[in-house]
Amino acid sequence: MSFFMIGLDATIVNVAIPRIQHALHATVNDMVWVNSAYALCYAVPLIAAGRLGDRVGPKRVLLAGLGGFTLASLTCAVAPGPGVLIAARAVQGLSAALIAPQTMALIVHMFPADRRGRPLGVWGAVGGASMAAGPLAGGLIVATLGWRGIFLVNVPVGAAGWLAAARLVPDRRPLTHHQLDLWDTVLSGAGLFAVVFAVQSGGLYHWGTVAGPLTVGWIIALGLGCLGVFVLRQHRNPGEPLMPLRLFRNRDFSAASAAGGAMGCAMGGLFLPLMIYVQGTLRHPPLEAGTVTVPMFVLSAVAARGAGRWSDRADPRLPAAAGFALLVAGTGSLVMLLRPGTSLWALLPSLLIAGAGIGLVSAPLARIATSTLEPGLVGVASGVFSTARQIGGAFGGAATGAVLQAAVGANTTSATRAALLFPVAMLLIGLACCALVTGQDRTGGRATG
Repeated sequence: MSFFMIGLDATIVNVAIPRIQHALHATVNDMVWVNSAYALCYAVPLIAAGRLGDRVGPKRVLLAGLGGFTLASLTCAVAPGPGVLIAARAVQGLSAALIAPQTMALIVHMFPADRRGRPLGVWGAVGGASMAAGPLAGGLIVATLGWRGIFLVNVPVGAAGWLAAARLVPDRRPLTHHQLDLWDTVLSGAGLFAVVFAVQSGGLYHWGTVAGPLTVGWIIALGLGCLGVFVLRQHRNPGEPLMPLRLFRNRDFSAASAAGGAMGCAMGGLFLPLMIYVQGTLRHPPLEAGTVTVPMFVLSAVAARGAGRWSDRADPRLPAAAGFALLVAGTGSLVMLLRPGTSLWALLPSLLIAGAGIGLVSAPLARIATSTLEPGLVGVASGVFSTARQIGGAFGGAATGAVLQAAVGANTTSATRAALLFPVAMLLIGLACCALVTGQDRTGGRATG
């Protein structure tokens, strides 16, 4: 319930943007920040949130995130102006960051490695279903309840999820008391915020001045500097670093995280040019444009469950590599099909192939990333894995946006084809990362909880 809700809120708002702007007398910049505030505050604290779950217990962090998300959703629903709405969306994002790593970590703690594929398959299916439901649910709710309804429905769902988690989720707590290092948390948060903000919003400022002498380039440099100091502190920390660098000595985790980042880049770069093509070249209205991706994500949800069962019976590298191969085939065939006058039905086979690929990748990658780790690192590993995908999505969206802007003089079809070559390249990198996985399972099939 919690993972579905935070995934849904990443996409459901897009349909309601025109209504929100009119009702709250908001500017276009305000509307950009309604989505950016959520995305930024979701991506930035994931590492710290994952480590927090390791140190105080994932159930406690999950409940805190669910409570915060529910209250923030209620605030969004009653927001009197764009400022309150943006602030509440930021709190939603922070709460989502507390939730996301715990959903994956709890599965790892509750199931032994040889039976973990199926529940991770359900987890991946929920992610696909939330993306499929976003455009349709948003359109239906806005048409019947108004734009405030898209936030209001989270309140009963969040409350029910909180009660169910409090009663049903096992309370796994660490055996020793841990504390988060304040400076490490600030450095990682500031560095990630600066980099993700610059990548997401650079186009808004034409990659130039943001305010006074502060430019997008300086913000990126500041973010990278903070991250460099953060990594140095982790290297020199003999005790309990926020992000133990020994994580990256685990070849399976590193390869799976890199593949997850490439997957995030590809997904972040796929849908913007596709929607521009469907609406700009084929002249379909926004609701039809959003609906064309629904079969893709429905098949993704079905394939994710199958991938989970497959990875329990066989090497999880196989479904992950097959998924990337299908994504390359589906996205590559889209590049070949795009031309003026193409029917939406002609695009459907390619989208379905890509949807099956999305479903096959998610659960096996998550299993590869966590199956060879010691229990005390599962939470932070989940946070790093999720961060790689989120930041990858931000870079993917920015990269394809830059390609589209550079191709302004060309026709829409040529610009879209050029932009879609970037996701294809990222998917090939993800496929290559699957070849680096060792496939060794040092847990011996034992539960890690």
